[in-house]
Amino acid sequence: MGQILAMVETRHMKLFRIGSNQAVRIPCGFELSGDEAVMRKVGDQLIIETPKKKMTLRELLDTFETIDEPFPEIEDLPTEAVDL
Repeated sequence: MGQILAMVETRHMKLFRIGSNQAVRIPCGFELSGDEAVMRKVGDQLIIETPKKKMTLRELLDTFETIDEPFPEIEDLPTEAVDL
């Protein structure tokens, strides 16, 4: 994990207040895309990230690899009565 952190760019910045909220300006090069973000606190770290875009079923299915194997034969059994 230490190697991953070594590759992360860091900058120091000042915290300030807007009314009762604490704020920080996001410097150039650190901007997030879109108009929404998610923040979580992990120990003394704040993690701000753009929310993951929800995939449509079609987009999800497009990520699957094609199966070139034929489906096995399925025995067509008679249905059993169920007492409800």
